[in-house]
Amino acid sequence: MTPLVSRLSRLWAIMRKPRAAVGSGHRRQAASQERRQKHAKSNSQAKPSACDAGLARQPEEVVLQASVSPYHLFRDVAEVTAFRRSLLSWYDQEKRDLPWRRRAEDEVDPDRRAYAVWVSEVMLQQTQVATVINYYTGWMQKWPTLQDLASASLEEVNQLWAGLGYYSRGRRLQEGARKVVEELGGHMPRTAETLQQLLPGVGRYTAGAIASIAFGQATGVVDGNVARVLCRVRAIGADPSSTLVSQRLWGLAQQLVDPARPGDFNQAAMELGATVCTPQRPLCSQCPVQSLCRARQRVEREQLLASRSLSGNPDVEECALNTGQCQLCLPASEPWDQTLGVVNFPRKASRKPPREESSATCVLEQPGALGGAQILLVQRPNSGLLAGLWEFPSVTWEPSEQLQRKALLQELQRWAGPLPATRLRHLGEVFRVYQGQQPGTCKGSKRSQVSSPCSRKKPCMGQQVLDNFFRPHISTDASNLNSAAQ
Repeated sequence: MTPLVSRLSRLWAIMRKPRAAVGSGHRRQAASQERRQKHAKSNSQAKPSACDAGLARQPEEVVLQASVSPYHLFRDVAEVTAFRRSLLSWYDQEKRDLPWRRRAEDEVDPDRRAYAVWVSEVMLQQTQVATVINYYTGWMQKWPTLQDLASASLEEVNQLWAGLGYYSRGRRLQEGARKVVEELGGHMPRTAETLQQLLPGVGRYTAGAIASIAFGQATGVVDGNVARVLCRVRAIGADPSSTLVSQRLWGLAQQLVDPARPGDFNQAAMELGATVCTPQRPLCSQCPVQSLCRARQRVEREQLLASRSLSGNPDVEECALNTGQCQLCLPASEPWDQTLGVVNFPRKASRKPPREESSATCVLEQPGALGGAQILLVQRPNSGLLAGLWEFPSVTWEPSEQLQRKALLQELQRWAGPLPATRLRHLGEVFRVYQGQQPGTCKGSKRSQVSSPCSRKKPCMGQQVLDNFFRPHISTDASNLNSAAQ
């Protein structure tokens, strides 16, 4: 960007940025857990435990065992074998034909196979399968190997990632590819433990998925879909985001994973949650493991109780500690809801309300010859919200206009050099100014409100100015823009 030294039109406004994670997709819970685990690892030099690799019971689990009823566990090898057999048989018949599955099945080279799985798992963390398919296909066509991705620029990665959200995932994927190529001789780590230790952005779930699908390691995985399946199968009603429940779910996943077909088993468990054991309208009649499902048994028990014929079916079990002592049962504050059925499990995790953050944003333009213009864009820091992306210059919102003007002017001068402050004025909240509307007066979806300004007989000054910034420039009178900004 050349220095802005000629006539400038300036505009600053409030931009509100909700900081809560927004997204959908069956990897959301796993992604959240991985971020917490990575943060914990970065602040500790302790050697990773066996639990982090999903391979063995931790000492704290022995303590937890005393408060967990066998009702929530699998009783014996026969029950585990039946679960594996039924789930894999169903998966072989019903699995969806997805491009990453075809690549994993057809690829002979283990490093390319692991790379193909890695890309799919990262993309699926915050996005639905239907959306990921085209992105994944385009990505693998452009960068079919780790070496290809390692040689790409961050701008290219962000450009292809546009629309998937959470750009840091794509950036870390490329960082990981470069590390494999430059430091690991082009070979992917072969176990869940080493994958998690050595690759940036790879947490417990992603490491387990790659290790089991690409390398056949018998390690279980837990994402949002698997957690829901396990909570229903074993009637776990406690908060699934709690440490106790999370540890128990990982223990169950490790106990269940089929050592002969670990990758298929993990994908089958995720597939079951995505297509049959869904959050709101599960298709219990189509479930291959319904005979082993405690949630389904609880529904039958409640129906028997309602008909006063419980004595006629003594095989229906319940938790022996269901007196407020079992830490995996539904909490006393949220008892069984007859109208929900199996959807009583799992209960929604406790979430903090989204936090809203405000910033002052400035659009700075240098008019050019023949109606052309240059608009100043700056790059965000390499970490934090929207890391590395380009935006209009902005600063954190200050409590007074005087402080805000000073902070914003300093930021502009840092990027563009000395600038006068006389025509820096507050015009309003960015897209509301653009639309020329107050909240609630523009009908239609939020998407249409942002992308299409509402029609008015006489657009306000703020809308006229922003129209010139946001739409393609055609013969623009720079003096009019300057006077509008004044």
